[in-house]
Amino acid sequence: FNPSTNLSYTVPKDGNVVLSVYDINGRLVENLVNSYQEVGNYNTVWNAVNLSSGVYFVRLSASSEMLTQKVMLIK
Repeated sequence: FNPSTNLSYTVPKDGNVVLSVYDINGRLVENLVNSYQEVGNYNTVWNAVNLSSGVYFVRLSASSEMLTQKVMLIK
C-alpha cells in the first residue's frame, strides 16, 4: 500500500478491541483502535505517510482471539 490502507475486521463478540501496528523489530508504531466494540464488521484507515517503506505487522486482539497480518508499505 502507499501511503494509506483500509483495514477491515470482524469482532466475534462484544469486548475490548485493540488494533495495533508494529514494525519489523516488534516495536509499536501506532495504536489504531483501543476501545470497547460490539459484535460486527468494522473498517479503519491506517495512514502511514510519515513512515518508511518496509514490512509492518497489524495485530488485532478481540475478546480471546489474536490475529496478526503482515503488510508491506511501498513508497
